Amino acid sequence: MSTSAVRIESNQANAQHSTGPRTPAGKARSAMNALSHGLTAVSPVLPTEDLAAFNRHLQKLFDEYQPKTPTETILVHEIADTSWRMKRIPAIEAALVDRAANPPSEQAAIDFDVVDAHHAINALSVQSHRLHRQLHRTIDKLRYLQSERRQDEHRDLRDCAAIYKFHKEKGLPYNPADDGFVLSEKEIDRYIDSQMRHGKARNMNYFLNFAPEKFFAKGY
Repeated sequence: MSTSAVRIESNQANAQHSTGPRTPAGKARSAMNALSHGLTAVSPVLPTEDLAAFNRHLQKLFDEYQPKTPTETILVHEIADTSWRMKRIPAIEAALVDRAANPPSEQAAIDFDVVDAHHAINALSVQSHRLHRQLHRTIDKLRYLQSERRQDEHRDLRDCAAIYKFHKEKGLPYNPADDGFVLSEKEIDRYIDSQMRHGKARNMNYFLNFAPEKFFAKGY
């Protein structure tokens, strides 16, 4: 028997007495732990990753969602953390396959082969699906809260503008804070001007499409 065959036989015998993982599930967990996947770690950024790149990733999401409340800010951070972890998964899968295909030693080939790599990738898939669900739930929650906030803001602006315009036409002073509105006169004037312009545009659109002779007669 060759020296290499003896070593392999010896390694296989030793593996039988090893305290390491023996089941495919155990090997999968061991392999992913060895790769330090960090998919469930407290910090989304691993020591081996680029913190500046993560911060750019976070800033892009802040630019996209523009959170205005503490809760919205928390949710954007959650989206950034979860999506960052998800971006790591393809590299982990590739590393698992490479580890099985190119073992650093004969014992490593015994401990983790291609079949074990597939088991590990299946276990990794569970984490991937969990992260996908978590990401979409967080995005849905953020969009719902932002939609509710925008509706509330529009309602407050509409109601405040009506009271403000009434006081202005009567020559009376008005402080929006007296009615619980957190709005400036500039915001209110801009809203009123926008509504008036939209009203004129709707009238012009009506005459142009349904009464063009009146549209041109009015000299628009």
